Amino acid sequence: SQATTQIIIMAATPKIAEVKDITKIERIGSHSHVRGLGLDSSLQARESSDGLVGQQATRRALGVVAKMIRDGKIAGRAVLLAGQPGTGKTAVALGLSHALGESVPFTMLAASEIFSLEMSKVEALTQALRRSIGVKIKEETELISGEIVDIQIDRPATGSGQKQGRLTMKTTVMETVYDLGQKMIDALAKEKVTSGDIITIDKATGRVTKLGRSVSRAHDHHVSGGKVKFIKCPEGELQTREEVVHTVSLHEIDVINSRAQGFLALFAGDTGEIKPEVREQIDAKVAEWREEGKAEVIPGVLFIDEVHMLDIECFSFLNRALETDLSPILVMASNRGITRIRGTSYTSPHGIPMDLLDRMLIVSTAPYSPQEVDKILSIRCDEEDVKMSPDAMTLLSQIAIDTSLRYAMQIIAAADLVRMKRKGADVAVEDVRRVYHLFIDVKRSVEFLREYEQQFMFSENLDVVPMAAE
Repeated sequence: SQATTQIIIMAATPKIAEVKDITKIERIGSHSHVRGLGLDSSLQARESSDGLVGQQATRRALGVVAKMIRDGKIAGRAVLLAGQPGTGKTAVALGLSHALGESVPFTMLAASEIFSLEMSKVEALTQALRRSIGVKIKEETELISGEIVDIQIDRPATGSGQKQGRLTMKTTVMETVYDLGQKMIDALAKEKVTSGDIITIDKATGRVTKLGRSVSRAHDHHVSGGKVKFIKCPEGELQTREEVVHTVSLHEIDVINSRAQGFLALFAGDTGEIKPEVREQIDAKVAEWREEGKAEVIPGVLFIDEVHMLDIECFSFLNRALETDLSPILVMASNRGITRIRGTSYTSPHGIPMDLLDRMLIVSTAPYSPQEVDKILSIRCDEEDVKMSPDAMTLLSQIAIDTSLRYAMQIIAAADLVRMKRKGADVAVEDVRRVYHLFIDVKRSVEFLREYEQQFMFSENLDVVPMAAE
């Protein structure tokens, strides 16, 4: 069990070389403008906030769910977002993710992914469920914190061999000299530590963290740059014990303990199927840690989009999984009405079996009003950094009402490219019209097929005369 404990702790603090100066790449996605649920302190939905517009009743309901999750008063529950296509089901689910924050695990999954993975459906769902359950592992570590008074490095006379040195550190009440080995010398050199810096050293791992520069060295000419942070010399003892919290998911612990290469299996991608015995041992260990106060289980959220694509076997498994002790909150979305349950000949609302549907909290989404559509398109233009004239925005809003909101959002970037080609300042009406004629929507596509359906192969319209009989 001690070995298992050490392996699990390794998952939380993998020793991977740090890479600095990484170029940040931002991708503008369909829902990149969503930053929360847009609720005030009393859980009332604002008309437009955090990138969300309208759907106030839906956002209030999810706000209540988010509060219960944060308070630990809900687990093993299921919520269904039901509504027409294009009514913001995925957007409000992402808003729930942002509202919960990074401390609560949130896993997104498209139902069709279950059938494309190289593992059984039950194993794929199990891994998704355990990804959505976090474990806060608490451990105490010894730190050396203080201001560097002096660093002396002794190099071998031959020019080769191990370096040795001495490090003098102080706080406001004491000063101590430490002997340095090759590993610590390299760690200090990596952080470019000099006299006057305030640092912390983790005694267990030897990791050096530079906190800043002592205020007593604020007038040094060689550190007068604008990026230097000046802080006071630490008080008290040099060596202190602090509690460090690592957060990992149950799935990460499963992978680490089921494969020979340890936490490196997390980066391989192919985790494979995990034996039930491994999960039982991990669940028992986590339960033991909870009783000892060393760990805390955080039920997260598993969001399954297009849930009607699951079959009866998946629904039966989810129904049973919700009754287990370690179960996340299950949020599902569907745009289907009364339809056939996949894998059966029976029909049911939203394509979900009645026994599972009966235990769900169902939240509906309504179509957007013209004013809300106009506001959403304005937000998307800001997100994509597109300047559009008022007349062009009016035309785009009308196109969204006549066709679909998704279609109107897709042609924003294309209209901006047309604007760039003619070297205009703002997207004009003619730019939107140009794109509207270049890219047809679903309604015009259906009309085109009906007009020329005799010239298409494998038409299923029985009223069409076969081409060979003409």
